[in-house]
Amino acid sequence: MNTELFVVTMEECAELIQECSKAIRFDSHLDSDRLAQEVGDVVCMIELLQQHGIVDSTRIAAYAEQKRKKLQKWSNIEIH
Repeated sequence: MNTELFVVTMEECAELIQECSKAIRFDSHLDSDRLAQEVGDVVCMIELLQQHGIVDSTRIAAYAEQKRKKLQKWSNIEIH
């Protein structure tokens, strides 16, 4: 079982959530080293989930593209 991998992934996602909240509260989201660190930690865990065969990178890319399209339609987020 991949219990530790899942738990660490959850913890890293929670830390990213907390850092995003702080960025909003303290208006410190631009070029934040701490935010970049937390995003990097989550990216690392996603890569490990892929390496362990838990999620497929092709499927992730397809779902990410679907999300981009939804955001273009339903949000004001600038998509490049």
